[in-house]
Amino acid sequence: MPVFFLRLTKAAVAATAAVFLLAAPVAGRAAARPGPDGFADLAAKLLPSVVNISTTQTVKSDRKSEGGNPDLPQFPPGSPFEEFFKDFFDHNNPRHGGQPQAESHKATSLGSGFIIDASGYVVTNNHVIADADEITVILHDNTNLKAEVVGRDTKTDIAVLKIKTDKPLVPLVWGDSDKARVGDWVLAIGNPFGLGGTVTAGILSARQRDINSGPYDDFLQTDASINRGNSGGPMFNMDGQVIGINTAIYSPSGGSIGIGFAIPSVLAKEVVSELIGEPDHSVHRGWIGVRIQEVTSEIAESLGLDKARGALVASVNEKGPAQAAGIQPGDIVLTFDGRPVTEMRQLPRLVAETAVDKTVPVTVWRKRKEVALQVKVGRLEESDQQASAQQEPPKKAPKDQGVTVTALGLTLSNITPELKEKFSLADDAKGVVVVDVAKDSPAADKGLKAGDVIMEAAQEEVKNPSQISAKIADEKKSGRKSILLLIERQGDLRFVALRIDQS
Repeated sequence: MPVFFLRLTKAAVAATAAVFLLAAPVAGRAAARPGPDGFADLAAKLLPSVVNISTTQTVKSDRKSEGGNPDLPQFPPGSPFEEFFKDFFDHNNPRHGGQPQAESHKATSLGSGFIIDASGYVVTNNHVIADADEITVILHDNTNLKAEVVGRDTKTDIAVLKIKTDKPLVPLVWGDSDKARVGDWVLAIGNPFGLGGTVTAGILSARQRDINSGPYDDFLQTDASINRGNSGGPMFNMDGQVIGINTAIYSPSGGSIGIGFAIPSVLAKEVVSELIGEPDHSVHRGWIGVRIQEVTSEIAESLGLDKARGALVASVNEKGPAQAAGIQPGDIVLTFDGRPVTEMRQLPRLVAETAVDKTVPVTVWRKRKEVALQVKVGRLEESDQQASAQQEPPKKAPKDQGVTVTALGLTLSNITPELKEKFSLADDAKGVVVVDVAKDSPAADKGLKAGDVIMEAAQEEVKNPSQISAKIADEKKSGRKSILLLIERQGDLRFVALRIDQS
C-alpha cells in the first residue's frame, strides 16, 4: 500500500469534484471518555491562519515519447474525465494525426500552509513548492499574494515562505507534540482545492512512525481525514496549538482511509526557526561521524546486553567527533546527551537536534559493561552523507579453496592474490574471505555472500579460518547462541550476529 504526499494538481481538482456522503452508524462507546461538544469555536479561531498555496511550474513535453500520453492527468478508474482528457491529448498528438504538442506548458499544483508569524512567514511542506516557478498564497478571505521562498529543508520536508500584505495576519502558536498522548483529540485543517479552509477531527493514533520518507522520520499518526491538497496544513491539539504539519497518507487509492501522518512540532519548530533565523536560511544539524545499524536480539545476546536496544556503531569516520571521543566500532550507544536510545533510528535525530560544538555525555556498551564518554558535536555537511557502493554479485569459488566452517554454512579462505583479484578486494585487505555460502544457512539468511571479508569474530581480530572455528567453539562453551562478526564489503563495514548450530 503506497504512501501519498498530499500535493494536488489542478487537473485532479476536476476529477474529484463529486461529493460522496459516507454516513454510517457509530457503535456504542459506553466505556469511552466523552468527546467535546463540538469544534466550531476552535475552528473559527484557527481557520483564518490556514492558507492555500498555489504553485506554477513550466513542464516540458516529451515529444519523442513512443507510447501513451506523457502529460495525461491521473484519474480514478472509470472517471468520465479520463476519456475526455484522453481524447484531448490524442487530438493534439501528432502520432494520432493531431497537431504537434507545444514544447512546454504550465502545470499548477495546490497545497496548504499556515501563518506562523505576523510579519508574513508561512510554513508548508517542501514537496508542495518543489520546482515551482511561481508561488501564490491565498488567504482565508481569498486575497492572493505572491510568496518568496525563505528556506527549505528536504530532509524533513519543511519549507518557509514570506508574504507581504497590509492586512493584519493572525499567527498560530506552536504546541509541544511530545506532550500529546495517543488517544488525544486533534484537529486537521487544510485549504485544498482553493475552496477555503477544511476542518476534520480525529484522535492521535500513534507516535514515532517511520514511513521511509527521510532520515529523520518521526511522524505522528492520526485518523482525522487528510486528503490530497492538505499537505503543509497544521494539526492542532484542543488548545489550538500546532502539534504537527500534515504531510502524507497511507492509502491504496490516494484517498483518506484514516491513516494520516504529520511532522511533529518539536521537530518542525526548530527547523522553521533555523530557516528563518540563520543567515544562510539553512538547518545546521549536529554530526558525530558514525555509521550505525540495528541491534537485533542475536547481536544483543552475543554482546551480553540484556535486550535489543541502542544503536550499534558499525564504523567511525576518521578524524570525526566520535573518533576523537573514543567511540569504537562495535560499541552500542545506549544514551546520548542524557536521553535513552531505545532503537537505532532515534540516534540520528538526537544528534541532528543537538547544537553544533556542544559537548554531550554518551554512554556506550563495550566489552559487556557501560562506558561513559564525552562527545563534542560537529556540523553535518552534505559531503558527510555516504552512499552504499554497489557491486556485481561475485561468482562462487570452488569449495576446495577454503576451510569449511559447517556451523555457519560458510566456506572461508585466507586472503590470497588470486582472491583479491577475483573479488576486487583492496590491496591492504585483512581478515578471512568468504568464498561460498551454503543455501538456507544462518549466513545466507543474514545476507552474507562470496567476496565478503570477515575482519572480527566475537569482537577480536581474525587472520585465518581456523581462528573463526576456535571462536565459535569458545562461544558454544560459554553457552552463547550467537557469534558477532564484523563484515567488510567493498569498504562498507557492518556487524552480523549469526546463530551457532548447537548440533
